[in-house]
Amino acid sequence: MTLLSIRDLALDLPAGADRPRAVDGVSFDIAANEIVCLVGESGSGKSMTAHAILGLLPPKVRPGGGELVFEGRDLLTATEAEMRALRGAGISMIFQEPLTALNPLKRVGEQVAEAILTHDPKARDAKARTVALFADVGLPDPASAVRAFPFQLSGGQRQRVMIAMALANNPRLLIADEPTTALDVTTQRQILDLIKKLQAERGMGVLFITHDIGVVADIADRVVVLRYGRVVEQGPAAAVLNTPAEEYTRHLLAAVPGRGAPAHAESRGEVLLEVAGLMKTFVTKQGFFAPERRVIAAGGLDFRLRRGDTLAVVGESGSGKSTLARMVLRLIEADDGAIRYKGADVRLMRGEALRQFRRRAQIVFQDPYASLDPRLKVGESIVRGPMAFGTSRADATATAKRWLDRVGLGATAFGRYPHEFSGGQRQRVCIARALALEPELLIADEAVSALDVSVQAQVLDLLAELKSEFGLSMMFITHDLRVAREIADRIIVMKTGLIVEQSGAAELFDAPKAEYTAELLAAVPGRAFFASRATP
Repeated sequence: MTLLSIRDLALDLPAGADRPRAVDGVSFDIAANEIVCLVGESGSGKSMTAHAILGLLPPKVRPGGGELVFEGRDLLTATEAEMRALRGAGISMIFQEPLTALNPLKRVGEQVAEAILTHDPKARDAKARTVALFADVGLPDPASAVRAFPFQLSGGQRQRVMIAMALANNPRLLIADEPTTALDVTTQRQILDLIKKLQAERGMGVLFITHDIGVVADIADRVVVLRYGRVVEQGPAAAVLNTPAEEYTRHLLAAVPGRGAPAHAESRGEVLLEVAGLMKTFVTKQGFFAPERRVIAAGGLDFRLRRGDTLAVVGESGSGKSTLARMVLRLIEADDGAIRYKGADVRLMRGEALRQFRRRAQIVFQDPYASLDPRLKVGESIVRGPMAFGTSRADATATAKRWLDRVGLGATAFGRYPHEFSGGQRQRVCIARALALEPELLIADEAVSALDVSVQAQVLDLLAELKSEFGLSMMFITHDLRVAREIADRIIVMKTGLIVEQSGAAELFDAPKAEYTAELLAAVPGRAFFASRATP
């Protein structure tokens, strides 16, 4: 039975946008007990289509034609009162970032109960139903979890709360908008398995929006591929993934990182960075009478990075990866241990010595939106680094334009503001800013995790080129083992502040020694699908 039928949907963008329509002539169906994956790059119209279904379009975006027929009723002609009754009941949605979707000032149980009471004000069992929903979605100790605030839960637990809220009124259609993009591989696997299990138990139709072909391979019954607001290809998942008819679909499949054998081998160059016995414990006071909460972020870490090599540091959220990166640069002070850069102990550096070290060791952060000052043109953001070390403005400007051209944006990008660039372009700006100081060590902290697969592939190719051209050494922090496989010479696997395994990339993927490493590898989305496609 068809739950939702979309016919020739058009969504008009305001004047001055990059194209006339966000969505143009999109048509597809979703049946009960079916998972349809809507796939495409950023800006393809995926999320706009989902928001149109729920009547949540931005103020300046207007329906320009077509039909959205849900259970025989055209949602484009429904009144606001009818849509309010439908949202959260007949159709529910799971958003990408649960921390912004949840009210930080209310306990999560109250928020789920509110979703129940909105559609059934007389429900006397809202609290009991909330506890039962938390148990259904696999939250530990549901009776206690309902009293937690969002900040007290992990990213995966917050997403489970959002799933519980979406399922609170037994919807017939569930829309999941990139619900696993920001999660590490094991949490992602748990959420994907949970959505698939609940969908099968409840017979729901699911519209799953993603840019990750690995996720599509694991859960989709049917696939719809979007590009620039138009449907490029659609059909059963097996047909679209195994025998794609369109070049763009083949391009998306080819852009997924880590599909072949690791192509990197460790060098025998000099040791550039050595970490020995590095320790860090975070202590948090929880109240006058409650015991202190102690979290070990680094429990005696030891490793080396040789000149010209790329060291990937992988692990789940909370494993200590980002803390390690910040300790290397002394953005966070370690409790004990040594950080030696070309033989000199970074922890003992002061004044000009520390300043010069930070010139030679640069970092690219995860979020390119937060990493750039929105009030500064990107060229100004880049020139300030070299100028701080005595370079004239004219020379710094020439350097900035050269690097903007080298990272594929062109010198004309110098005078533009961050909001004029896409996420992938902003990350290129951040890379140019870091390289303008001519570093020997580049630390990339989840630098591609928020990007779609084709942009991710472009940034990884760029980093590989720069590494080869300039002899860069890189420490690449990631939760995605596919990315580590693509770029790393050597890999460290971390768990709860400890290194559980470290070895060459090829060795680690072919024969992992630690059980935890094997679990991470098994959780990678689409691993079986891409293994079946790998060429001998």
